[in-house]
Amino acid sequence: MGVFKFLISKTFFKHLGIAVLVTSVILIGVFQWLKITTNHNEYIEVPNLKKLELSIVQQKLQNMNLRFEVLDSASFDPEYKPLSIIEHVPKAGKKVKENRKIYLTINPSGFREIEIPKGLTGKTLRQVRPNLIALGFEIGEITEEANMAKDVVLKLKHNGKEVKAGDKLKKTSKIDLVVGDGSLKYLE
Repeated sequence: MGVFKFLISKTFFKHLGIAVLVTSVILIGVFQWLKITTNHNEYIEVPNLKKLELSIVQQKLQNMNLRFEVLDSASFDPEYKPLSIIEHVPKAGKKVKENRKIYLTINPSGFREIEIPKGLTGKTLRQVRPNLIALGFEIGEITEEANMAKDVVLKLKHNGKEVKAGDKLKKTSKIDLVVGDGSLKYLE
């Protein structure tokens, strides 16, 4: 039997029909299975998690069948409570599938500590002030002490205690400066 005769025979069309029918049943079965296992058209709306504490967020997401992962925390923001959510992805109001992972950025427990740099004492107030502000410190009281150099920083103090280069203070700490008043003469 030749190839051409086989292609127009009843046997070929019978087998072709069976193959099309089996393929159709398999495809319909696969699509129905995917619809069920992927929860087709079933979404959960992401709640607004900002400013909530991590323990509350954990419980809330668990109740909604959502997972979460904490990303590296951001810089401390005093507008938010420590260890509360600053932002999350996906954003509030977005629709996600069940068991989706929500990525959280949390507020650290406080400002990070910054080291007092070397060489601040012995420089003028005009040089030291911008350095401290740039590091994130606040300038507190400026007091004068008898010294021959006017407006030269003699000491740095925090909460009444003297701080030296290498000491660490939290960002936004107030640093008081003791400067020379220029009243002493060289020989004194």
